[in-house]
Amino acid sequence: MPVPRPIAEHRANREFADGVWAAVEVDVARFEGRAAKINITLPRRLLAKIDEYAKAHGETRSGFLAEAARAAMR
Repeated sequence: MPVPRPIAEHRANREFADGVWAAVEVDVARFEGRAAKINITLPRRLLAKIDEYAKAHGETRSGFLAEAARAAMR
């Protein structure tokens, strides 16, 4: 499996010249393991904004923070 890089880089690589390229979205949530409870400290105003945003989008605080972390690490 090639290391993640822009698709143009892989296409330019002779080693992959005869390859078939496809993008597949995979929900890896079931491979992440059990949820763990943590204790973090955030400014009250930020926490209130997180809660407001999550509620407005039908999410929980934990779900929102987990998705935000995933997005930041992509």
